[in-house]
Amino acid sequence: MNADLPERLAERLAQPLAGVADDARFASGRPGPRAGEIPSGARPAAVLALLYPSGGQWHLPLTLRPRHLPDHGGQISLPGGAVEPGESSRAAALRELHEELGAADAEPAILGRLSPIYVQVSNFRVAPFVGACRRRPDFRPNPAEVEELLEIPLSHLLDPANLSRHERLHQGKTYRAPHFSWRGHKIWGATCLILGELLTIIESIAAASAEDQADPAP
Repeated sequence: MNADLPERLAERLAQPLAGVADDARFASGRPGPRAGEIPSGARPAAVLALLYPSGGQWHLPLTLRPRHLPDHGGQISLPGGAVEPGESSRAAALRELHEELGAADAEPAILGRLSPIYVQVSNFRVAPFVGACRRRPDFRPNPAEVEELLEIPLSHLLDPANLSRHERLHQGKTYRAPHFSWRGHKIWGATCLILGELLTIIESIAAASAEDQADPAP
């Protein structure tokens, strides 16, 4: 486990980002507006990609949403939801973490933001935040909002063998959506896109670190 990953991520997230469409591995070709094209009337929302150590590895919590929920029911999501009136996106991401996953003891350090994306089906303008905890939070998922908690090792998401595509139908057209596989689940859509940008950044950090080790300063 790279213990200084949160610090390296904070440094990288303070720099300009290439955007969610930068990596073809995570582009779906779905008809309609692209994820980076955000209409002015979109509803504000926020999510949190939370890194925490467990068993000597960095992990991320994702949630399987109950099918009865009006927005993205039955799908796998990062903790998050709509921004309430008078609330900042950052505050919304942290509030939703606690409301969905309990995690009352979690005090994440917010490392920065990923590129905002547009989710057409719910008309959300999503602000993705990246955070980190020094230890695994005491998760106590809210059954009204979480059907299943998925705690996924970062190494699993970084393994190309766990990234695939499946066919979906939208507006009468078929497209091949990228997804991460995890214990019979498909992690696709906006969650896959957000994780894809985060993983691309982590890969660039690892590559830079490898170059530094291969060519040490005199």
